[in-house]
Amino acid sequence: MKILVVDDETVVLESCKKILSSEGYDAAFLSSVDDALAALDKELFNLLLIDIKMPKRDGLCLMDILRKREEKIPIVVMSGYSTDETINEAKQMGANTFIPKPFTPDELLNAVRENIGKEAGK
Repeated sequence: MKILVVDDETVVLESCKKILSSEGYDAAFLSSVDDALAALDKELFNLLLIDIKMPKRDGLCLMDILRKREEKIPIVVMSGYSTDETINEAKQMGANTFIPKPFTPDELLNAVRENIGKEAGK
């Protein structure tokens, strides 16, 4: 089980690292869409945890690129902008689950567990 976490906030990456590693998950932590795309070109991931609002290219852009590539990786979106519009847009772009920031360790782990083995858009 390999997880890719993409968020421009160091505190969120560190928090996810602490939570996921404590449960034995193998994860990579990156701070930009460009870094994520490079990582996705090099290795296979079973799950993506991505932020929506990031500088330059955002999580919606990443989801759009993955959808055009016909990638079937389950996606959990994390965002401090948990409006109905943002949630709906993320779901339309292929997000399986949306968790608002700040989230608890249990909320993150529940989202990961419920998406392990899923195909995107299911």
